[in-house]
Amino acid sequence: MDAILSFFELFLKGLQTPTLGFLLGGMLMAAMGSRLTIPDQVYKFIVFVLLMKIGLRGGMEIRNANLEELLLPALFAVLTGVIIVYLGKILLAKLPGINVVDAIATAGLFGAVSASTFAAGMLHLDDIGMEYEAWVSALYPFMDIPALVLAIVLGRLAIEKSGSKEEGASLKKKRKPVSINEIVKESLQGSALSALILGLILGLFTQPEPVYESFYLPLFRGFLSILMIIMGIEAWQRLSELRRVAHWYAVYAVIAPLLHGGIAFGLGAIAHHMTGFSPGGVVLLAILASSSSDISGPPTLRAGIPSANPSAYIGSSTSIGTPICIAIGIPLFTELATIVF
Repeated sequence: MDAILSFFELFLKGLQTPTLGFLLGGMLMAAMGSRLTIPDQVYKFIVFVLLMKIGLRGGMEIRNANLEELLLPALFAVLTGVIIVYLGKILLAKLPGINVVDAIATAGLFGAVSASTFAAGMLHLDDIGMEYEAWVSALYPFMDIPALVLAIVLGRLAIEKSGSKEEGASLKKKRKPVSINEIVKESLQGSALSALILGLILGLFTQPEPVYESFYLPLFRGFLSILMIIMGIEAWQRLSELRRVAHWYAVYAVIAPLLHGGIAFGLGAIAHHMTGFSPGGVVLLAILASSSSDISGPPTLRAGIPSANPSAYIGSSTSIGTPICIAIGIPLFTELATIVF
């Protein structure tokens, strides 16, 4: 009972944090019909700065880190991304009114990682003083890429298996065989992973501390608040798209972030006992799994599985999955870490 009361106290406190407050504010403005728009180029610049900040800090920390401690969490990140996609294929695809290809694409987006949600999780742990390894940001691609690759491969196989003979013949004429290398290349070239990896490389091989302290660190909170407003507006707009598809997607979007985060939390706890992975690191691994890609994932899936319905996978992810992860997942896994560890 004390643990439940503690969680609800943390949840209510979380509602007052700038991160969730700005997200809800964006949703409220969109619901009221506000014409506020933030240019796409501004949005991309903000995302770039946030990911560069995360990458730079991670790279600087990796310099002094024991790489053996990173190996097991990285392996668990890969395993989590794969498990999430297979769970979606097994569970979501079996529900009535659900198209198998759309279900796989949805699972792929939930298996991929949201940079903005991850940034919000890091800020939350900083605010409450829970320590974590800064190199946790390096786990991002280990979960993101395998999930997207597996989803695209399974999605294309499902199209060939379930499509009509005419559709199958047409697909064979129009589409090349699945190329894992091309999918990985496309993922790495996406704006989110490119910025994060650039930051990691610069943090690892250069001395970026002066520019990090004077530019990236001071801007982080302000830019994240603007990003939350943008995400809130888009979440409300995508909600109307979600209504066009089966309601099971909404149910999945509520349950999936917590289920996926719980799987990653369990694997992170194993890494904690085996390698000393910090409780904060376990929480961030759970947040990575609980999040769903909002930057690199959608265009990658659009290109890889063009027949999948974006209203299903983007609608469920943006309109429900992201708010659930930020409002419930982050405080839940934080409180769970304080109890377990």
